[in-house]
Amino acid sequence: MIERFADHAANERTFLAWVRTAIAVVGFGVAGSRLGAAPPAPWADAVILATGALVVVLAYVRLLMVRRRIDSAEPASDEATPADALLVVLVIAFFGLLGAFALRLSL
Repeated sequence: MIERFADHAANERTFLAWVRTAIAVVGFGVAGSRLGAAPPAPWADAVILATGALVVVLAYVRLLMVRRRIDSAEPASDEATPADALLVVLVIAFFGLLGAFALRLSL
């Protein structure tokens, strides 16, 4: 039996939620870049894909950090890590930019 299986399973579910978020970032980004009358900039898709990839990489780093914390003998803390904060800020900034782009299209 795996020690602290429930904690490891929750950690993995959180990682998978971040992967789904990255897929949504890429999907909304590509769809949003195609909404305008003008064709999207050639670098736009690369930036969108890089943002999604960065979310997955940071989520994987977070998965490993939390896994190490779960396996350690010291008591768990509820403090957020810098990777957590960076993930949240990155996703909020991306959707904020997407919203600003959508507002610009409607004007």
